[in-house]
Amino acid sequence: MAKPDPIPASQSAAEMPQLVLPEHANVMGNVLGGMVMHWIDLAAVLSGRRHCRRMVVTAAVSQLSFLNPIKVGGLAILKSKVVYTGRTSIDVKVEVFSEELNTGEVKKTSSAYVTLVAVGDQGELVEVPPVLPETEEEKSEFEAAKARKQNLKREKL
Repeated sequence: MAKPDPIPASQSAAEMPQLVLPEHANVMGNVLGGMVMHWIDLAAVLSGRRHCRRMVVTAAVSQLSFLNPIKVGGLAILKSKVVYTGRTSIDVKVEVFSEELNTGEVKKTSSAYVTLVAVGDQGELVEVPPVLPETEEEKSEFEAAKARKQNLKREKL
């Protein structure tokens, strides 16, 4: 079977806004960390599916950080893009920003790398097309993801 053509990283880019409501928050009026994690997973899946046009499932989350809170009444904006691919896996970088809707102030609040695997109709692993990094930033992200994968393989030995 012929290898699929590379897909430009830009084709997987997604932006997912989420209005922050009281049911998303803790008693301090900040979004729950678990809710942010859920949104990160959804954004990653959106980019992963755009990349391979298959069902994908989450295999791992790494380097998840919470930098600033997101307040009720504000907007959470999740930006995701495929940064690396393996044979059946897809690594997606997700960044989360908050927007204070009354002032327009935007802050980075979280980031994570999500590893997805592509699955077929019966749940079997399926190959994914390679990602094609085009910009300098995409190339840098690709190399960083490649190094993370190599380090993980060494740690498992």
